[in-house]
Amino acid sequence: MLFILFMLWRILFSCWLSPIRAYRKLQTNGFAGPPPTFPLGNSSEMRKKKNTDSSSGSLNSIHDIHSSVFPYFAQWNKSHGKVFIYWLGTEPFLYIAEPEFLKQMSSGIMGKSWGKPTVFKHDRKPMFGNGLIMVEGDDWVRHRHVITPAFSPANLKAMANLMVDSTTKMLDQWNRVIASGNTEIDVEREITSTAAEIIAKTSFGLNYENGRKVFEKLSTMQVTLFRSNRFVGVPFSKFMYPKQTLKARKLGKEIDHLLLSIITSRKASLADHPQQDLLGILLAGNHGDLRQGKKLTNGELVDECKTFFFGGHETTALALTWTLLLLAMHPDWQAHLREEIKEVIGDKPLDATMLGRLKKMEWVMNEVLRLYPPAPNVQRQAREDIRVGDLIIPSGTNMWIDVVGMHHDPALWGKDVNEFKPERFKDDIHGGCKHKMGFLPFGFGGRMCVGRNLTMMEYKIVLTLILTRFSFSLSPNYCHSPAIVLSLRLTHGLPLILQPL
Repeated sequence: MLFILFMLWRILFSCWLSPIRAYRKLQTNGFAGPPPTFPLGNSSEMRKKKNTDSSSGSLNSIHDIHSSVFPYFAQWNKSHGKVFIYWLGTEPFLYIAEPEFLKQMSSGIMGKSWGKPTVFKHDRKPMFGNGLIMVEGDDWVRHRHVITPAFSPANLKAMANLMVDSTTKMLDQWNRVIASGNTEIDVEREITSTAAEIIAKTSFGLNYENGRKVFEKLSTMQVTLFRSNRFVGVPFSKFMYPKQTLKARKLGKEIDHLLLSIITSRKASLADHPQQDLLGILLAGNHGDLRQGKKLTNGELVDECKTFFFGGHETTALALTWTLLLLAMHPDWQAHLREEIKEVIGDKPLDATMLGRLKKMEWVMNEVLRLYPPAPNVQRQAREDIRVGDLIIPSGTNMWIDVVGMHHDPALWGKDVNEFKPERFKDDIHGGCKHKMGFLPFGFGGRMCVGRNLTMMEYKIVLTLILTRFSFSLSPNYCHSPAIVLSLRLTHGLPLILQPL
């Protein structure tokens, strides 16, 4: 009887008393927002808004995507401003789309001092485990210390040839398809598959078969976790969708088992055949004493492999896919980039040292990441009270930073905010944004994406090779419907009409 009472008290405390206490604390400190209902919070309103405001596929104001991918936030912005509280189930979140507030909030806080919302850590455990995205505190410092050397300029340069080989194989296949009489290709599927092959080879030394297995299982898990109509943050919601919960766990265990076997095999051959890829460097730098907290466990190594396999291919693939969409709509920019490639590279073999001189390509990449950021939001959790002006963000507060909202804010970017204008980055790395924290393509502060240089190098290599071999235009079959499936994705692929040059 005492045990039953204890469990009832724990449920009451975690699902009602603790959230109410957190909510009142935020209200006392000056924050307001849409009123929640127990136990769904604002989740039902968010789901309803998402269903009624989904994209129609119209090409009018095509890049004005905030109101279609985050319709509830766009609506609440009008009534509650750019900083307010909303609820996922019984979890209150502080929504932030105000760069000055974000700057003051993050000033002086080190990367290790940020937490991750517990509700997301539990929800996304099969996908990321305790990898760098989710880990915090001294564990984050330890993980980051082991991982960072993998992205040194020398190691990145060594990966370039493998990127060229995989991309060339994809483009040769496109030529064969076109030669057979079919000029329309869904490049989204092709780019995603090739990016996965590149990360498998360059970061983990995996052959095609093992890389494909990991990629397919991670992709299936992504759909299982993020395309389902689950109520994240609602107490016991995992029991409402047992099929999806069990499927995600099963996939997580299968991926863990596959990666652990790869790690074990590489450990055995480390002395005789050291490799300077991400996995090789993780293993080579992992000789500390586990008891002293300097070494990654096998489980942590597996989680880092999952994190980087997913993040390493997803961000680059999406940036390239959105770029091909925008260049198909703006053939003048295809011509600008081809001219620059001719000036910088000419007829010489593509070399990683040349990539830094492709400045117009950097403008295009930044503009694509502004209009269609693959990482559409950033989540944090306060590990101490944070003062922002006269307001206090209490320790333990969940935070949701709306990257899409800031990237599409006319108050920051001007009236042409929803236009594709790469030249805005010509003389300003922030693209003329009125606040430098308004442009966050790779996150902010000490927890910025550690693999951003790898992404930029792969982006330039793949795009250079595509532009030198093909011109392309948008297929009449394309339907514009951006959607959030953890990342900002194209719902219906990207069919392009390709013409060999």
